Amino acid sequence: MNTSLTRRSFTGALSGGLAALTATGVLQGADRKPNIVFLLSDDLGLDIISAYGSDKYKTPNIDSLAASGVRFENCYAAPLCGPTRCLINTGRYAFRTGGISNQSWREGGPGAKSRDEYPLAKLMKEAGYATCSTGKWRQVGETPGDWGFDEWLTDPTAGGWFWEKSYTKNGKLIEHEKEVYCPDVAHDFAVDFIRRNKAKPFYLYYPTHLIHGPILRTPDSKPDSKDLYADNVAYLDKLVGKMIAEIDSLGLRQNTVIIFAGDNGTAQRSGTVRGRQINGAKGSMWEGGSRVPLIVNWKGKSPKNKVLPDLVDFTDYYSTFAELAGAKMPTSHIFDSRSFAPQLQGKKGKPRDWVYVHLGPNWYVKDQAWKLNQRAELYDMKQAPFEEKLIPADSTDPQAVAARKKLSGILAQLNPTGGKTDTGAGDGGKKGKKNKKKAA
Repeated sequence: MNTSLTRRSFTGALSGGLAALTATGVLQGADRKPNIVFLLSDDLGLDIISAYGSDKYKTPNIDSLAASGVRFENCYAAPLCGPTRCLINTGRYAFRTGGISNQSWREGGPGAKSRDEYPLAKLMKEAGYATCSTGKWRQVGETPGDWGFDEWLTDPTAGGWFWEKSYTKNGKLIEHEKEVYCPDVAHDFAVDFIRRNKAKPFYLYYPTHLIHGPILRTPDSKPDSKDLYADNVAYLDKLVGKMIAEIDSLGLRQNTVIIFAGDNGTAQRSGTVRGRQINGAKGSMWEGGSRVPLIVNWKGKSPKNKVLPDLVDFTDYYSTFAELAGAKMPTSHIFDSRSFAPQLQGKKGKPRDWVYVHLGPNWYVKDQAWKLNQRAELYDMKQAPFEEKLIPADSTDPQAVAARKKLSGILAQLNPTGGKTDTGAGDGGKKGKKNKKKAA
């Protein structure tokens, strides 16, 4: 059984040939650790990306990453942005950290504190990386600086962050007389960081606010635009293209791992995938709440146009980035993370057998064919993400009986009920109770 629950340490030293200087003066080869650029979109599920079969939207720049890289079909985030970001930055499940709902970081809440965790950015800095966070941070608690980032730029409020007159840069409030488009501000900050750190390894965490609500006009929207949502999708894709072009122009592409992912499912069920509607949406415990795009591109290292069915959950970025950076996993905590770094280089690796998803009072464990939740409800997932078939509790079908036994054993070992809980506001409280009956 692939549990990934033991304390473990390892090194992920990368091998290669002789180092060389490029025309831009950037060290390449075995002596240079790979840069990592993590592009995290907001409220964007499988139904928005044309590489995943979206019928309505076209995302050519994101698709180009998939065409020359690896596309994962079974990546699972938390159903909301706050818990998802906690998984990324801690490598640990919600019942261990307290990152259970969007409001877990309120005063007195159980949310993760940087002092109690081993933040990913801290680990990357110890491995010799310059670190930067630019874009969305709210609902994670404290500041990116507290969580180990050298440089950071984000929004000063919990609302939407598009046309604004202020933002926070390295702890200082920056104010303008006129509104600026903040996704562009965050992008420019990212580009500046890369240019200044191109001669050494860097970790850029770039969680854009696109395409979170409110859905407003973009700088490219026409005055009479009838579909601002499509405009936001197009602008997200444009920024991804600009980032790729910048990395190319600096001669960094072959030594940069580019990751593109969604933080949870789509907020509005506006799209279909090859004519079919995904079951559920953001905030739900159905497939549409957590199953998200994950595309990884490492030019010259990752296989081209590779589609992998491997299960991935959002704790896995932690150990994956650690292995790419040649960092030792900390032994001070129990980590749920499993590295998929080998798959990025065309190797089989050690894919996980199951993923775990948690939001508020609800959770489930899922393998490739079955899902079992906290109410002991078993679902046949063979038609996921479009259908999730509830199996009667008294079913004698041999496959269902075996699946229930296997997944029950995993939940018993994880023991979420013995960890941290959140009964406060948000989906860990009133909304969680309201959705309890209908959420899988």
